[in-house]
Amino acid sequence: MDSESFEVVMVDSKIVEDQKKWIAEGMECDLIFFKGEVIEVRTPSPYVYEIVETEPNVKQDFKPAVLDCGATVNVPGFVEQGSKIKVDTEKGEYLERA
Repeated sequence: MDSESFEVVMVDSKIVEDQKKWIAEGMECDLIFFKGEVIEVRTPSPYVYEIVETEPNVKQDFKPAVLDCGATVNVPGFVEQGSKIKVDTEKGEYLERA
């Protein structure tokens, strides 16, 4: 939905496929248009997500963590479930705690 005109913009699922895992509820994404058609969807980067599932603190360097948007990233062993982290959505990498 356009945040200024509140017009609903339909986007082909093929165009959003690469970014789909990073889109969270309420997130504002940029739509790139060419000749009136959406050709690309860009999610904000970096973006703050909450960790909804991960292993307890471990002494290993990194561990997988599931984010509130459904994507999985590797985070340092000290990061716990419920923590908010910044993620580079272009590279799919953990940046820091938020």
